[in-house]
Amino acid sequence: MIKKSKISELLNIKYPIIQGGMVWNSGWKLVSEVSNCGGLGLLGSGSMYPDELQKEITECKKHTDKPFGVNLPLFYPQVNEHIDIIVKNKIPVVFTSAGSPKLYTDLFKKHNIKVFHVVSSLKFALKAEASGVDAIVAEGFEAGGHNGIEETTTFCLVPNLKKHINLPVIAAGGIATGQQILAALVLGAEGVQIGSRFAATLESSSHINFKNAIVQTKEGDTQLTLKELTPVRLIKNSFFKEIQFAYEKGVSSEELRSILGKGRAKTGMLEGNLIDGELEIGQCSSLIDNIVSVKSVFNELINDFNKAYSTIYSL
Repeated sequence: MIKKSKISELLNIKYPIIQGGMVWNSGWKLVSEVSNCGGLGLLGSGSMYPDELQKEITECKKHTDKPFGVNLPLFYPQVNEHIDIIVKNKIPVVFTSAGSPKLYTDLFKKHNIKVFHVVSSLKFALKAEASGVDAIVAEGFEAGGHNGIEETTTFCLVPNLKKHINLPVIAAGGIATGQQILAALVLGAEGVQIGSRFAATLESSSHINFKNAIVQTKEGDTQLTLKELTPVRLIKNSFFKEIQFAYEKGVSSEELRSILGKGRAKTGMLEGNLIDGELEIGQCSSLIDNIVSVKSVFNELINDFNKAYSTIYSL
């Protein structure tokens, strides 16, 4: 049985399992069901206009009486409008990323909103701790979507943060099974954040074509790219190959930006264009072989955790 942890207590949830706030995947159906199952659901506000975020929050409140949060990329152009909506709706926790938490942490804390910040290195974890956040998400480069440039793995990042900071640490990146949850807790994490496994669920708001692509992805079918712009892990589809060909020609960052254009993630994940779209998913997609309900995912995670725990501690 996964025991209560500092993260469980901070968030008032049964299991220290947090759903990644993935753009184009993390709508109210996924978020509310994750929370109903005992984890923490996160709305992926990075793909929402302010009015859409408000609608998603309203729907979440209709479908769960459990805590849920909002994933807030700090580079988002309308971040201040999103913050106003989060405060107005008394969202209990935000997961900030892609920017300095120092900018808004005091504001959130003033409104009794907990702040968890996502980092890819010890350097940024120390800055986040100094800014007054409540916990750190240690995201290794196995993770899907936007990522750290350092390429530090989760299994190296988590113990390094535990060695140097005093805040609770949540392990993220490459986690899709109960056995991996146990391993993360052994490393010192107080909880885990899971993205890819929840992307391939019935409740995820992404297109069925993208969900099928996740299931079909094998070892080595994803790669971190576009470091000159914003590092992102993608499935190696036709768009990815176009980027690699551009690298081989030695194009500039400006030319890479032109090739990327706008709306690629929406095209791939929400609209289901597997040729021209960005297909953001983690390395652990090779461990995912079915599209099932969130409830089924939780049952499998907990059962596999318990089996692994029993095996290890009976030795």
